[in-house]
Amino acid sequence: MATKLFVGSLPFATTSDQLRAIFEKVGKVADANVVTDKMTGRSRGFGFVEMATEEDAKKAVDKLNGSDVDGRKIFVSEARPQAPREG
Repeated sequence: MATKLFVGSLPFATTSDQLRAIFEKVGKVADANVVTDKMTGRSRGFGFVEMATEEDAKKAVDKLNGSDVDGRKIFVSEARPQAPREG
């Protein structure tokens, strides 16, 4: 079963393909997506990576949390479900 990870503090120039390449160094990636602003299309500085196995996800958190990507220290943790919005 795939495990989704949250990746924060990404450089704004990072693409989804670059994000995938970073995480493929530690395990098999099922999906990688940098979140962009709906109006401008620019990166919001965070994204999500889905690792193929729970073991690969744990390895990614251990090895990549706090690592340097283009001069910024990234934050990697297991993604939590989005809280329902008050409307």
